[in-house]
Amino acid sequence: MVVSASSIRNMGDDGRLNRVDSDGSLASTDTGDHAEYTVQRSRLIGMVNWWHVAMTFYPHVLVTMLCYLTAQITFDVITIGPSIPIEITLKVLQGLPPALLDMSWRSTLLGLCLVWYLARHHHPVYLVDFVTFEPPESWQLTHDQLMTCMQRQRCFTEESIMFLKRILDKSGTGQRTAWPPGITQCLRDESKIADQSVEAARKESETVICNVVHNCLKRTGILAPEVDILIINCSLFSPTPSLCAMVMNRFNMRGNVMAYNISGMGCSASLVGIELAQNILRSHPSKVALVVSTENLTQNLYHGNDRSMLLQNTLFRCGGAAIMLSNKWRDGQRAKFKLLRVVRTQGTGDEAYAAVYECQDANGEHGVRLDRNIVNIAGHTMEKNFTVLGPYVLPLSEQIRVAYSLAKKKICKYLWKLLNNRNQTATSRLQKLLSNWVPVKIPTYVPDFKRGIDYWCIHAGGRAVVDGVAKNLKLQPEHAEPSKYALFNYGNTSSSSIWYEMEYVRKFQKPKKGHRVLQVAFGSGFKCNSAVWLCLQE
Repeated sequence: MVVSASSIRNMGDDGRLNRVDSDGSLASTDTGDHAEYTVQRSRLIGMVNWWHVAMTFYPHVLVTMLCYLTAQITFDVITIGPSIPIEITLKVLQGLPPALLDMSWRSTLLGLCLVWYLARHHHPVYLVDFVTFEPPESWQLTHDQLMTCMQRQRCFTEESIMFLKRILDKSGTGQRTAWPPGITQCLRDESKIADQSVEAARKESETVICNVVHNCLKRTGILAPEVDILIINCSLFSPTPSLCAMVMNRFNMRGNVMAYNISGMGCSASLVGIELAQNILRSHPSKVALVVSTENLTQNLYHGNDRSMLLQNTLFRCGGAAIMLSNKWRDGQRAKFKLLRVVRTQGTGDEAYAAVYECQDANGEHGVRLDRNIVNIAGHTMEKNFTVLGPYVLPLSEQIRVAYSLAKKKICKYLWKLLNNRNQTATSRLQKLLSNWVPVKIPTYVPDFKRGIDYWCIHAGGRAVVDGVAKNLKLQPEHAEPSKYALFNYGNTSSSSIWYEMEYVRKFQKPKKGHRVLQVAFGSGFKCNSAVWLCLQE
């Protein structure tokens, strides 16, 4: 992973990283050493994690054993085999005890079963490495410069400007987040407004995508013609030719690359691309996949005064990430992480569908409308996602507590309904006795995901989103630190934000081999996607 000097711009004089406070600001707290969590990690999950780490090395062990056995058999055939008549060999075999012959057949059968199992086993998906886009100095704006840029658009009312300033002050973003040159050209020339042409948008995408792809190829040592699968997600900008075609042309990739361009998936699109790459890699052995996550802001600056659509002007910033995945057994030795699980949850109700909605306001101005209840919608969708994810990451003790809580609530609900349908004196007495067991009063047990997950990358959609998730899951400040760091330094970079957080975890929190990292992202639709990664290298 590459972290340039300009990316570590919140470090103290002693070289330690400054900690992010709950309000998005930075406090000079020493975080050089990884904080000790009070939650006791599950031993069983720890053993499972080490099993996954060991399985990364078993192909190398098998190849070594096969080479040794082949060499030994070849040596025996050359030196011993020709000098022993066949009749002597048959007599020797006939003289062996039956139990030994049976053991040989059992061993052969066991070996065949093992080969059959390994042949049907899913190819593991490794994260070889990834890089994030570090915006140039000319793209970085302070809050005052951003507000100056808004005022020079000459389309916002005084009330809208004040609203933008209040939201910006509470957003949790810092003073060096990036906007594209097409929007910020008004700072250099007051007579100009934002350039939202297709060429300006294409230029932004080329700058971000080509930068991260070049650095990722250089970092991993993989040549562009060696890439077999190319997946690029950009929600709001889908030009023709596609962004995949642009990358293939710029880096001279092969013409038979499996290319997929994903749009309209919102901030959770990166994990959609990861899942797509995982599914393809599982059915195509010995392949390399390059996943690029970004967003384009040039054509998506809102010029109206609808407050539900003005929020996008204060949160979203430029960013991008390139992720190199592989299912080659040789890459298991150098890979940084192993993909354990991807869980996608899609809401289908009207409220979820309209939570993040691209539309035009009453005056015909184009933008993205954010529902004021979006935090609650995200919470409900995340609850469904974690319900599916729980059995794969939680220890058995936590799963039993959840099952007990749900069973208790359902039984109480059934008894209460049964008692309400009867008009008897004894029934009323039972109702009084069960008054404290009303189903509404029985809280659903929230499992402690910290026992199965060591590090958290919560989508930096805003300070309210990060604080809400941390509160519901009872996370410690260390768990929310990557999200607040990414929000403060880079803003909401849409689908790539979880990779800026992953970069923080890798660089500063230093996960140990066998630890798990969880990425959680929210997107339009409304979606909540999550991915669990296992650390393979410290």
